[in-house]
Amino acid sequence: MLWVKSFHIVFVASWFAGLFYLPRIFVNLAMVPPESVAERERLLLMANKLFRFMTLLALPALGLGLWLWLGYGDMIALGGWLHAKLVVVLLLIGYHHACWVMLRRFRAGLNRRHHVWYRWFNEAPVVMLVVAVILVVLKPF
Repeated sequence: MLWVKSFHIVFVASWFAGLFYLPRIFVNLAMVPPESVAERERLLLMANKLFRFMTLLALPALGLGLWLWLGYGDMIALGGWLHAKLVVVLLLIGYHHACWVMLRRFRAGLNRRHHVWYRWFNEAPVVMLVVAVILVVLKPF
Protein backbone atom coordinates (compact mmCIF):
# COMPACT_ATOMS: atom_id res chain seq x y z
CA MET A 1 0.00 0.00 0.00
CA LEU A 2 2.95 2.37 0.48
CA TRP A 3 3.65 2.18 -3.27
CA VAL A 4 0.05 3.03 -4.01
CA LYS A 5 0.15 5.92 -1.54
CA SER A 6 3.44 7.20 -2.99
CA PHE A 7 2.14 7.26 -6.55
CA HIS A 8 -1.15 8.76 -5.36
CA ILE A 9 0.77 11.67 -3.82
CA VAL A 10 2.84 12.17 -6.99
CA PHE A 11 -0.22 12.24 -9.24
CA VAL A 12 -2.19 14.48 -6.87
CA ALA A 13 0.71 16.96 -6.72
CA SER A 14 0.95 16.91 -10.51
CA TRP A 15 -2.80 17.38 -10.92
CA PHE A 16 -2.68 20.34 -8.52
CA ALA A 17 0.06 21.95 -10.59
CA GLY A 18 -2.45 22.09 -13.45
CA LEU A 19 -5.25 23.27 -11.17
CA PHE A 20 -3.00 26.10 -9.99
CA TYR A 21 -1.78 27.15 -13.44
CA LEU A 22 -4.84 26.86 -15.71
CA PRO A 23 -6.76 29.67 -13.95
CA ARG A 24 -3.63 31.84 -14.30
CA ILE A 25 -3.94 31.32 -18.06
CA PHE A 26 -7.61 32.33 -17.71
CA VAL A 27 -6.46 35.57 -16.01
CA ASN A 28 -4.27 36.31 -19.02
CA LEU A 29 -6.99 35.33 -21.49
CA ALA A 30 -9.44 37.68 -19.78
CA MET A 31 -6.91 40.51 -20.19
CA VAL A 32 -6.26 39.97 -23.93
CA PRO A 33 -7.53 42.89 -26.03
CA PRO A 34 -10.03 41.85 -28.75
CA GLU A 35 -7.64 42.84 -31.55
CA SER A 36 -4.84 40.60 -30.24
CA VAL A 37 -5.92 37.39 -32.00
CA ALA A 38 -2.48 35.73 -32.02
CA GLU A 39 -2.05 36.19 -28.26
CA ARG A 40 -5.53 34.80 -27.60
CA GLU A 41 -4.89 31.77 -29.83
CA ARG A 42 -1.54 31.07 -28.15
CA LEU A 43 -3.08 31.22 -24.67
CA LEU A 44 -6.00 29.03 -25.76
CA LEU A 45 -3.54 26.48 -27.17
CA MET A 46 -1.64 26.46 -23.87
CA ALA A 47 -4.88 26.16 -21.88
CA ASN A 48 -6.19 23.30 -24.03
CA LYS A 49 -2.94 21.33 -23.77
CA LEU A 50 -2.70 21.93 -20.03
CA PHE A 51 -6.31 20.88 -19.46
CA ARG A 52 -5.80 17.61 -21.37
CA PHE A 53 -2.58 16.90 -19.48
CA MET A 54 -4.00 17.69 -16.05
CA THR A 55 -7.01 15.48 -16.79
CA LEU A 56 -4.64 12.62 -17.61
CA LEU A 57 -2.92 13.25 -14.26
CA ALA A 58 -6.21 13.44 -12.36
CA LEU A 59 -7.34 9.99 -13.48
CA PRO A 60 -4.55 7.97 -11.81
CA ALA A 61 -4.68 10.31 -8.79
CA LEU A 62 -8.37 9.51 -8.35
CA GLY A 63 -7.95 5.82 -9.19
CA LEU A 64 -5.12 5.36 -6.70
CA GLY A 65 -7.08 7.34 -4.13
CA LEU A 66 -10.02 5.01 -4.64
CA TRP A 67 -7.69 2.04 -4.16
CA LEU A 68 -6.45 3.53 -0.88
CA TRP A 69 -9.99 4.36 0.25
CA LEU A 70 -11.18 0.80 -0.38
CA GLY A 71 -8.09 -0.54 1.38
CA TYR A 72 -8.94 1.24 4.63
CA GLY A 73 -11.65 -1.29 5.45
CA ASP A 74 -13.88 -0.10 8.29
CA MET A 75 -14.31 3.56 7.45
CA ILE A 76 -16.62 4.22 10.40
CA ALA A 77 -13.79 3.39 12.81
CA LEU A 78 -11.45 5.85 11.08
CA GLY A 79 -13.50 8.86 12.09
CA GLY A 80 -14.87 11.75 10.12
CA TRP A 81 -11.59 13.04 8.68
CA LEU A 82 -11.77 10.61 5.75
CA HIS A 83 -15.34 11.59 4.94
CA ALA A 84 -14.37 15.27 5.06
CA LYS A 85 -11.41 14.57 2.76
CA LEU A 86 -13.73 12.82 0.31
CA VAL A 87 -15.89 15.96 0.27
CA VAL A 88 -12.76 17.95 -0.60
CA VAL A 89 -12.02 15.48 -3.42
CA LEU A 90 -15.55 15.96 -4.78
CA LEU A 91 -15.06 19.74 -4.63
CA LEU A 92 -11.79 19.34 -6.57
CA ILE A 93 -13.52 17.27 -9.24
CA GLY A 94 -16.16 20.01 -9.45
CA TYR A 95 -13.42 22.66 -9.74
CA HIS A 96 -11.76 20.66 -12.52
CA HIS A 97 -15.09 20.47 -14.32
CA ALA A 98 -15.65 24.21 -13.83
CA CYS A 99 -12.26 24.84 -15.46
CA TRP A 100 -13.40 22.78 -18.45
CA VAL A 101 -16.62 24.80 -18.74
CA MET A 102 -14.68 28.08 -18.53
CA LEU A 103 -12.20 26.90 -21.14
CA ARG A 104 -15.07 26.05 -23.49
CA ARG A 105 -16.50 29.54 -22.96
CA PHE A 106 -13.14 31.13 -23.75
CA ARG A 107 -12.84 28.99 -26.90
CA ALA A 108 -16.30 30.11 -28.02
CA GLY A 109 -15.52 33.76 -27.25
CA LEU A 110 -18.23 33.86 -24.58
CA ASN A 111 -16.21 34.87 -21.53
CA ARG A 112 -17.88 37.72 -19.63
CA ARG A 113 -15.80 37.60 -16.46
CA HIS A 114 -13.11 40.07 -15.49
CA HIS A 115 -9.51 38.98 -14.88
CA VAL A 116 -9.90 39.83 -11.17
CA TRP A 117 -12.63 37.18 -10.86
CA TYR A 118 -10.22 34.56 -12.23
CA ARG A 119 -7.55 35.68 -9.77
CA TRP A 120 -9.94 34.88 -6.92
CA PHE A 121 -11.08 31.66 -8.60
CA ASN A 122 -7.43 30.62 -8.71
CA GLU A 123 -7.24 30.61 -4.90
CA ALA A 124 -9.81 27.83 -4.40
CA PRO A 125 -7.46 24.87 -5.05
CA VAL A 126 -4.95 26.34 -2.58
CA VAL A 127 -7.59 26.31 0.15
CA MET A 128 -8.70 22.78 -0.80
CA LEU A 129 -5.10 21.52 -0.74
CA VAL A 130 -4.49 22.99 2.71
CA VAL A 131 -7.71 21.46 4.06
CA ALA A 132 -6.96 18.03 2.52
CA VAL A 133 -3.41 17.93 3.89
CA ILE A 134 -4.57 18.95 7.38
CA LEU A 135 -7.28 16.31 7.32
CA VAL A 136 -4.91 13.54 6.20
CA VAL A 137 -1.97 14.42 8.41
CA LEU A 138 -3.70 15.59 11.60
CA LYS A 139 -6.90 13.50 11.36
CA PRO A 140 -8.61 16.08 13.59
CA PHE A 141 -11.87 14.15 13.98
